[in-house]
Amino acid sequence: MGCRRVPGPALALLLLLCPPGCPACPAACRCAPGEADCSERGLREVPWSLPTNTSALWLGYNFITVLGPLSFPALPGLRLLSLAHNRLELIHGRALLGLGALQELDLSHNLLTVLTPETFLPLTSLATLNLGSNRLGELEPGVPGALPQLRALLLQDNPWVCSCGILPLWRWLSHNREKVREKSLLQCRAPEQLNKYPIMAFGDESFRQCQETSLSSQHYIAFFIIGPFSFIASIFFCTFLGSLIVLYHSLRRESQCWRRPRVCRGH
Repeated sequence: MGCRRVPGPALALLLLLCPPGCPACPAACRCAPGEADCSERGLREVPWSLPTNTSALWLGYNFITVLGPLSFPALPGLRLLSLAHNRLELIHGRALLGLGALQELDLSHNLLTVLTPETFLPLTSLATLNLGSNRLGELEPGVPGALPQLRALLLQDNPWVCSCGILPLWRWLSHNREKVREKSLLQCRAPEQLNKYPIMAFGDESFRQCQETSLSSQHYIAFFIIGPFSFIASIFFCTFLGSLIVLYHSLRRESQCWRRPRVCRGH
Protein backbone atom coordinates (compact mmCIF):
# COMPACT_ATOMS: atom_id res chain seq x y z
CA MET A 1 0.00 0.00 0.00
CA GLY A 2 1.65 3.25 -1.11
CA CYS A 3 1.92 6.38 1.02
CA ARG A 4 -0.37 9.28 0.14
CA ARG A 5 1.41 12.51 -0.49
CA VAL A 6 0.27 15.59 1.39
CA PRO A 7 -0.47 18.42 -1.06
CA GLY A 8 1.98 21.26 -0.90
CA PRO A 9 -0.50 23.96 0.28
CA ALA A 10 -1.89 21.68 3.02
CA LEU A 11 1.61 20.89 4.30
CA ALA A 12 2.47 24.59 4.37
CA LEU A 13 -0.68 25.29 6.41
CA LEU A 14 0.18 22.55 8.93
CA LEU A 15 3.69 23.92 9.35
CA LEU A 16 2.29 27.40 9.84
CA LEU A 17 -0.13 26.29 12.57
CA CYS A 18 2.40 24.07 14.30
CA PRO A 19 6.06 24.88 13.56
CA PRO A 20 8.56 21.99 13.62
CA GLY A 21 9.31 20.87 17.19
CA CYS A 22 6.04 22.00 18.76
CA PRO A 23 4.14 19.29 20.72
CA ALA A 24 1.18 17.71 18.97
CA CYS A 25 -2.34 17.97 20.38
CA PRO A 26 -2.99 15.27 23.04
CA ALA A 27 -5.26 12.50 21.88
CA ALA A 28 -7.77 13.38 24.63
CA CYS A 29 -8.10 16.99 23.47
CA ARG A 30 -9.42 18.97 20.56
CA CYS A 31 -7.00 21.65 19.45
CA ALA A 32 -7.26 24.77 17.35
CA PRO A 33 -4.69 27.54 16.88
CA GLY A 34 -3.89 28.76 20.41
CA GLU A 35 -6.62 26.67 22.05
CA ALA A 36 -6.90 23.21 23.62
CA ASP A 37 -10.27 21.83 24.68
CA CYS A 38 -9.81 18.81 26.96
CA SER A 39 -13.24 18.99 28.61
CA GLU A 40 -15.39 15.93 29.36
CA ARG A 41 -12.63 13.42 28.60
CA GLY A 42 -12.50 11.51 31.87
CA LEU A 43 -9.03 12.92 32.63
CA ARG A 44 -7.45 12.37 36.04
CA GLU A 45 -4.47 14.65 35.44
CA VAL A 46 -3.43 17.52 33.20
CA PRO A 47 -2.19 16.36 29.76
CA TRP A 48 1.50 17.11 29.50
CA SER A 49 2.07 17.24 25.73
CA LEU A 50 0.15 20.43 25.05
CA PRO A 51 1.15 22.83 22.25
CA THR A 52 3.45 25.49 23.69
CA ASN A 53 1.49 28.25 21.94
CA THR A 54 -1.72 27.39 23.85
CA SER A 55 -3.41 30.53 25.14
CA ALA A 56 -6.71 28.97 26.30
CA LEU A 57 -7.00 25.57 28.01
CA TRP A 58 -10.31 23.98 29.01
CA LEU A 59 -10.11 21.04 31.44
CA GLY A 60 -13.63 21.17 32.85
CA TYR A 61 -15.91 18.23 33.64
CA ASN A 62 -13.10 15.74 34.30
CA PHE A 63 -11.95 13.75 37.36
CA ILE A 64 -8.82 15.67 38.38
CA THR A 65 -8.46 15.53 42.20
CA VAL A 66 -4.97 16.93 42.85
CA LEU A 67 -2.69 19.47 41.19
CA GLY A 68 0.80 18.49 42.27
CA PRO A 69 4.08 20.40 41.83
CA LEU A 70 4.57 21.61 38.26
CA SER A 71 1.31 20.09 37.03
CA PHE A 72 1.46 22.06 33.79
CA PRO A 73 3.98 21.98 30.94
CA ALA A 74 5.68 25.18 29.83
CA LEU A 75 2.85 27.37 28.56
CA PRO A 76 4.30 30.89 28.54
CA GLY A 77 1.35 32.33 26.59
CA LEU A 78 -1.52 30.74 28.52
CA ARG A 79 -4.16 33.39 29.28
CA LEU A 80 -7.22 31.33 30.25
CA LEU A 81 -7.38 28.13 32.31
CA SER A 82 -10.63 26.41 33.29
CA LEU A 83 -10.69 23.52 35.77
CA ALA A 84 -14.37 23.90 36.63
CA HIS A 85 -16.47 20.86 37.50
CA ASN A 86 -13.64 18.54 38.50
CA ARG A 87 -12.99 16.89 41.88
CA LEU A 88 -10.11 19.09 43.00
CA GLU A 89 -9.32 18.70 46.70
CA LEU A 90 -5.73 19.94 46.83
CA ILE A 91 -3.58 22.40 44.91
CA HIS A 92 0.12 22.24 45.73
CA GLY A 93 1.97 25.49 46.37
CA ARG A 94 4.10 24.92 43.23
CA ALA A 95 1.31 23.62 40.98
CA LEU A 96 0.88 26.82 38.96
CA LEU A 97 4.52 27.71 38.41
CA GLY A 98 5.24 28.88 34.88
CA LEU A 99 1.78 30.35 34.29
CA GLY A 100 2.75 33.96 34.89
CA ALA A 101 0.80 35.19 31.86
CA LEU A 102 -2.49 33.69 33.07
CA GLN A 103 -5.29 36.25 33.25
CA GLU A 104 -8.37 34.12 34.04
CA LEU A 105 -8.55 31.04 36.30
CA ASP A 106 -11.76 29.10 36.91
CA LEU A 107 -11.66 26.67 39.87
CA SER A 108 -15.39 26.64 40.50
CA HIS A 109 -17.48 23.55 41.27
CA ASN A 110 -14.74 21.56 42.97
CA LEU A 111 -14.05 20.19 46.47
CA LEU A 112 -11.47 22.70 47.68
CA THR A 113 -11.42 23.36 51.44
CA VAL A 114 -8.05 25.09 51.89
CA LEU A 115 -6.03 27.44 49.69
CA THR A 116 -2.70 29.08 50.50
CA PRO A 117 -1.28 32.38 49.19
CA GLU A 118 1.86 30.56 48.05
CA THR A 119 -0.15 28.78 45.34
CA PHE A 120 -1.17 32.05 43.67
CA LEU A 121 2.10 33.98 43.92
CA PRO A 122 3.26 32.95 40.39
CA LEU A 123 0.07 34.38 38.84
CA THR A 124 1.26 37.97 38.64
CA SER A 125 -1.07 38.80 35.72
CA LEU A 126 -4.26 37.12 36.96
CA ALA A 127 -7.30 39.41 36.67
CA THR A 128 -10.22 37.00 37.29
CA LEU A 129 -10.37 34.19 39.88
CA ASN A 130 -13.48 32.02 40.29
CA LEU A 131 -13.61 29.99 43.53
CA GLY A 132 -17.38 29.59 43.58
CA SER A 133 -19.15 26.36 44.57
CA ASN A 134 -16.34 24.76 46.54
CA ARG A 135 -16.14 23.74 50.22
CA LEU A 136 -14.38 26.81 51.57
CA GLY A 137 -15.34 27.72 55.13
CA GLU A 138 -12.55 30.30 55.45
CA LEU A 139 -10.09 31.94 53.09
CA GLU A 140 -6.83 33.64 53.97
CA PRO A 141 -6.94 37.26 52.79
CA GLY A 142 -3.40 36.60 51.57
CA VAL A 143 -4.88 34.55 48.70
CA PRO A 144 -6.47 37.49 46.83
CA GLY A 145 -3.74 39.70 48.28
CA ALA A 146 -1.13 37.65 46.37
CA LEU A 147 -2.69 38.73 43.05
CA PRO A 148 -1.62 42.32 42.26
CA GLN A 149 -3.70 42.53 39.05
CA LEU A 150 -6.89 40.97 40.44
CA ARG A 151 -10.06 42.72 39.26
CA ALA A 152 -12.78 40.09 39.74
CA LEU A 153 -13.12 37.54 42.56
CA LEU A 154 -16.04 35.08 42.78
CA LEU A 155 -16.64 33.30 46.11
CA GLN A 156 -20.35 32.44 45.98
CA ASP A 157 -21.89 29.13 47.08
CA ASN A 158 -19.26 28.15 49.63
CA PRO A 159 -20.08 27.01 53.20
CA TRP A 160 -18.63 30.12 54.86
CA VAL A 161 -18.32 29.94 58.65
CA CYS A 162 -19.20 33.41 59.92
CA SER A 163 -17.27 33.41 63.19
CA CYS A 164 -14.31 35.49 64.32
CA GLY A 165 -12.14 33.47 61.92
CA ILE A 166 -13.72 35.18 58.91
CA LEU A 167 -12.86 38.67 60.19
CA PRO A 168 -9.60 39.05 58.14
CA LEU A 169 -11.39 38.01 54.94
CA TRP A 170 -14.31 40.35 55.70
CA ARG A 171 -11.88 43.23 56.12
CA TRP A 172 -10.30 42.48 52.73
CA LEU A 173 -13.72 42.21 51.08
CA SER A 174 -14.84 45.48 52.67
CA HIS A 175 -11.81 47.31 51.26
CA ASN A 176 -12.10 45.69 47.83
CA ARG A 177 -15.85 45.71 47.15
CA GLU A 178 -15.34 46.63 43.52
CA LYS A 179 -13.45 43.36 42.96
CA VAL A 180 -16.11 41.08 44.49
CA ARG A 181 -18.61 39.64 42.01
CA GLU A 182 -22.01 38.13 42.91
CA LYS A 183 -22.00 39.82 46.33
CA SER A 184 -25.56 38.74 47.12
CA LEU A 185 -24.57 35.06 46.78
CA LEU A 186 -21.66 35.41 49.22
CA GLN A 187 -23.53 34.07 52.27
CA CYS A 188 -22.89 32.44 55.63
CA ARG A 189 -23.60 28.75 56.05
CA ALA A 190 -22.71 28.49 59.74
CA PRO A 191 -23.55 29.09 62.53
CA GLU A 192 -27.17 28.10 61.95
CA GLN A 193 -28.63 31.42 63.11
CA LEU A 194 -26.65 33.20 60.38
CA ASN A 195 -27.44 30.74 57.59
CA LYS A 196 -27.87 32.59 54.27
CA TYR A 197 -26.93 35.92 55.86
CA PRO A 198 -24.94 38.05 53.34
CA ILE A 199 -21.34 38.43 54.47
CA MET A 200 -21.07 41.87 52.89
CA ALA A 201 -23.95 43.05 55.12
CA PHE A 202 -21.82 42.79 58.27
CA GLY A 203 -20.50 45.99 59.83
CA ASP A 204 -17.68 46.84 62.21
CA GLU A 205 -19.99 46.39 65.19
CA SER A 206 -20.62 42.76 64.16
CA PHE A 207 -16.99 41.90 64.96
CA ARG A 208 -16.54 44.15 68.00
CA GLN A 209 -16.24 41.22 70.37
CA CYS A 210 -13.68 39.55 68.09
CA GLN A 211 -11.61 42.73 67.94
CA GLU A 212 -11.65 43.09 71.72
CA THR A 213 -10.75 39.50 72.52
CA SER A 214 -8.66 38.38 69.56
CA LEU A 215 -4.90 38.23 70.02
CA SER A 216 -2.32 38.64 67.32
CA SER A 217 0.72 36.43 66.88
CA GLN A 218 2.83 39.21 68.42
CA HIS A 219 0.77 38.97 71.60
CA TYR A 220 1.31 35.22 71.85
CA ILE A 221 5.06 35.61 71.29
CA ALA A 222 5.19 38.25 74.03
CA PHE A 223 3.34 35.94 76.42
CA PHE A 224 5.74 33.07 75.71
CA ILE A 225 8.73 35.33 76.38
CA ILE A 226 7.41 37.32 79.34
CA GLY A 227 5.70 34.36 81.06
CA PRO A 228 8.81 32.23 81.86
CA PHE A 229 10.90 35.35 82.48
CA SER A 230 8.43 36.71 85.04
CA PHE A 231 8.25 33.29 86.73
CA ILE A 232 12.04 33.08 87.12
CA ALA A 233 12.18 36.71 88.21
CA SER A 234 9.57 36.08 90.91
CA ILE A 235 11.63 33.15 92.28
CA PHE A 236 14.75 35.31 92.48
CA PHE A 237 12.78 38.14 94.08
CA CYS A 238 11.27 35.85 96.74
CA THR A 239 14.69 34.33 97.45
CA PHE A 240 16.25 37.77 97.74
CA LEU A 241 13.44 39.05 99.95
CA GLY A 242 13.69 35.95 102.18
CA SER A 243 17.45 36.43 102.49
CA LEU A 244 16.95 40.04 103.57
CA ILE A 245 14.46 38.98 106.24
CA VAL A 246 16.78 36.28 107.58
CA LEU A 247 19.71 38.73 107.57
CA TYR A 248 17.59 41.34 109.35
CA HIS A 249 16.59 38.94 112.12
CA SER A 250 20.20 37.73 112.45
CA LEU A 251 21.53 41.26 112.83
CA ARG A 252 18.80 42.15 115.28
CA ARG A 253 19.62 39.11 117.41
CA GLU A 254 23.33 39.97 117.41
CA SER A 255 22.49 43.51 118.41
CA GLN A 256 20.49 42.25 121.38
CA CYS A 257 23.39 39.97 122.38
CA TRP A 258 25.76 42.91 122.56
CA ARG A 259 23.38 44.77 124.80
CA ARG A 260 22.41 41.82 127.03
CA PRO A 261 25.27 39.31 126.91
CA ARG A 262 23.89 37.19 129.78
CA VAL A 263 20.72 36.39 127.84
CA CYS A 264 22.79 35.26 124.83
CA ARG A 265 24.94 32.97 126.99
CA GLY A 266 21.84 31.29 128.29
CA HIS A 267 20.86 30.39 124.71
